[in-house]
Amino acid sequence: MKKSPEIISGRMTLALTLYSLLFMRFAYKVQPRNWLLFACHFTNEGAQLIQGGRLIKYK
Repeated sequence: MKKSPEIISGRMTLALTLYSLLFMRFAYKVQPRNWLLFACHFTNEGAQLIQGGRLIKYK
């Protein structure tokens, strides 16, 4: 999170954001609910949103 934002790939950040959202939904919908998978993707979603924000602020 402290490295220069010029090395952040916008396309990869977007892809990982959508991927995490999709699997958060999957982890919630599957029965029994998989809360560990949900938590992992929730954490990743937050990290990707931060990186995306850094990229937008940089550009």
